[in-house]
Amino acid sequence: MADVASRSTSRTGSEPSTAELVQRATEQVSRLVRDELALARAELTQKGKHAGIGIGLFGGGGVMALYGSGALVAAVILLLALVMPGWLAALIVAVALFVLAGILALIGKKQVSRAVPPVPEATVRSVRADVDTVAAAVKDGRRG
Repeated sequence: MADVASRSTSRTGSEPSTAELVQRATEQVSRLVRDELALARAELTQKGKHAGIGIGLFGGGGVMALYGSGALVAAVILLLALVMPGWLAALIVAVALFVLAGILALIGKKQVSRAVPPVPEATVRSVRADVDTVAAAVKDGRRG
Protein backbone atom coordinates (compact mmCIF):
# COMPACT_ATOMS: atom_id res chain seq x y z
CA MET A 1 0.00 0.00 0.00
CA ALA A 2 2.83 2.38 0.81
CA ASP A 3 4.33 1.42 -2.54
CA VAL A 4 1.21 2.70 -4.38
CA ALA A 5 1.19 5.95 -2.38
CA SER A 6 4.82 6.66 -3.18
CA ARG A 7 4.22 6.08 -6.91
CA SER A 8 1.34 8.56 -7.03
CA THR A 9 3.28 11.28 -5.24
CA SER A 10 6.29 10.92 -7.51
CA ARG A 11 4.00 11.20 -10.53
CA THR A 12 2.26 14.34 -9.28
CA GLY A 13 5.30 15.73 -7.53
CA SER A 14 7.91 17.20 -9.87
CA GLU A 15 7.11 15.54 -13.21
CA PRO A 16 4.38 17.08 -15.38
CA SER A 17 1.49 14.90 -16.43
CA THR A 18 0.95 13.73 -20.00
CA ALA A 19 -1.95 16.17 -20.38
CA GLU A 20 0.28 19.06 -19.31
CA LEU A 21 2.99 17.97 -21.72
CA VAL A 22 0.49 17.74 -24.59
CA GLN A 23 -0.88 21.17 -23.68
CA ARG A 24 2.62 22.69 -23.64
CA ALA A 25 3.47 21.07 -26.97
CA THR A 26 0.24 22.39 -28.51
CA GLU A 27 0.95 25.91 -27.27
CA GLN A 28 4.52 25.79 -28.52
CA VAL A 29 3.52 24.48 -31.95
CA SER A 30 0.84 27.15 -32.36
CA ARG A 31 3.30 29.87 -31.28
CA LEU A 32 5.87 28.45 -33.71
CA VAL A 33 3.37 28.48 -36.58
CA ARG A 34 2.37 32.10 -35.82
CA ASP A 35 6.03 33.15 -35.71
CA GLU A 36 6.80 31.39 -38.99
CA LEU A 37 3.82 33.06 -40.69
CA ALA A 38 4.96 36.46 -39.43
CA LEU A 39 8.46 35.79 -40.78
CA ALA A 40 7.06 34.75 -44.16
CA ARG A 41 4.88 37.86 -44.32
CA ALA A 42 7.84 40.14 -43.54
CA GLU A 43 10.06 38.43 -46.11
CA LEU A 44 7.43 38.63 -48.87
CA THR A 45 6.81 42.30 -48.08
CA GLN A 46 10.51 43.04 -48.49
CA LYS A 47 10.70 41.14 -51.79
CA GLY A 48 7.61 43.01 -53.04
CA LYS A 49 9.26 46.34 -52.29
CA HIS A 50 12.37 45.34 -54.25
CA ALA A 51 10.25 44.23 -57.19
CA GLY A 52 8.34 47.54 -57.18
CA ILE A 53 11.52 49.60 -57.10
CA GLY A 54 13.05 47.51 -59.89
CA ILE A 55 9.97 47.82 -62.10
CA GLY A 56 9.91 51.59 -61.51
CA LEU A 57 13.56 51.89 -62.48
CA PHE A 58 12.96 49.78 -65.61
CA GLY A 59 10.15 52.17 -66.51
CA GLY A 60 12.44 55.14 -65.91
CA GLY A 61 15.05 53.58 -68.17
CA GLY A 62 12.41 53.12 -70.88
CA VAL A 63 11.36 56.77 -70.65
CA MET A 64 14.99 57.89 -70.87
CA ALA A 65 15.48 55.66 -73.93
CA LEU A 66 12.41 57.26 -75.52
CA TYR A 67 13.80 60.74 -74.91
CA GLY A 68 17.17 59.56 -76.23
CA SER A 69 15.50 58.32 -79.40
CA GLY A 70 13.76 61.68 -79.84
CA ALA A 71 17.02 63.54 -79.35
CA LEU A 72 18.78 61.18 -81.78
CA VAL A 73 16.11 61.81 -84.39
CA ALA A 74 16.51 65.54 -83.84
CA ALA A 75 20.28 65.13 -84.27
CA VAL A 76 19.85 63.29 -87.56
CA ILE A 77 17.45 65.95 -88.80
CA LEU A 78 19.80 68.74 -87.80
CA LEU A 79 22.74 66.84 -89.30
CA LEU A 80 20.95 66.62 -92.58
CA ALA A 81 20.22 70.32 -92.40
CA LEU A 82 23.97 70.87 -91.94
CA VAL A 83 23.65 73.01 -88.88
CA MET A 84 26.74 71.87 -87.08
CA PRO A 85 26.29 73.40 -83.64
CA GLY A 86 22.69 72.20 -83.41
CA TRP A 87 23.20 68.57 -84.39
CA LEU A 88 26.32 68.27 -82.29
CA ALA A 89 24.44 69.48 -79.24
CA ALA A 90 21.52 67.12 -79.98
CA LEU A 91 23.92 64.17 -80.44
CA ILE A 92 25.63 64.87 -77.13
CA VAL A 93 22.25 65.02 -75.37
CA ALA A 94 21.13 61.77 -77.03
CA VAL A 95 24.28 59.93 -75.96
CA ALA A 96 23.93 61.23 -72.41
CA LEU A 97 20.28 60.11 -72.27
CA PHE A 98 21.15 56.63 -73.56
CA VAL A 99 23.91 56.29 -70.96
CA LEU A 100 21.44 57.33 -68.26
CA ALA A 101 18.85 54.85 -69.60
CA GLY A 102 21.42 52.04 -69.51
CA ILE A 103 22.40 52.83 -65.93
CA LEU A 104 18.76 52.92 -64.78
CA ALA A 105 17.99 49.65 -66.57
CA LEU A 106 20.95 47.88 -64.93
CA ILE A 107 19.97 49.14 -61.48
CA GLY A 108 16.37 48.08 -62.12
CA LYS A 109 17.47 44.62 -63.24
CA LYS A 110 19.49 44.22 -60.06
CA GLN A 111 16.49 45.21 -57.91
CA VAL A 112 14.16 42.77 -59.68
CA SER A 113 16.69 39.93 -59.41
CA ARG A 114 16.78 40.49 -55.62
CA ALA A 115 13.02 39.90 -55.47
CA VAL A 116 12.97 36.66 -57.50
CA PRO A 117 11.99 33.96 -56.64
CA PRO A 118 9.11 35.27 -54.50
CA VAL A 119 9.46 32.33 -52.09
CA PRO A 120 10.26 33.26 -48.47
CA GLU A 121 13.55 31.33 -48.41
CA ALA A 122 14.52 32.10 -44.82
CA THR A 123 11.10 30.98 -43.60
CA VAL A 124 11.26 27.75 -45.60
CA ARG A 125 14.68 26.97 -44.10
CA SER A 126 13.41 27.77 -40.61
CA VAL A 127 10.31 25.58 -40.99
CA ARG A 128 12.42 22.69 -42.28
CA ALA A 129 14.72 23.03 -39.27
CA ASP A 130 11.70 23.07 -36.95
CA VAL A 131 10.26 19.94 -38.56
CA ASP A 132 13.62 18.18 -38.32
CA THR A 133 13.91 19.13 -34.64
CA VAL A 134 10.41 17.89 -33.83
CA ALA A 135 10.99 14.67 -35.79
CA ALA A 136 14.25 14.05 -33.94
CA ALA A 137 12.55 14.71 -30.58
CA VAL A 138 9.76 12.26 -31.43
CA LYS A 139 12.28 9.58 -32.45
CA ASP A 140 14.27 10.13 -29.23
CA GLY A 141 11.05 9.98 -27.19
CA ARG A 142 10.10 6.59 -28.70
CA ARG A 143 13.52 5.17 -27.96
CA GLY A 144 13.42 6.19 -24.30
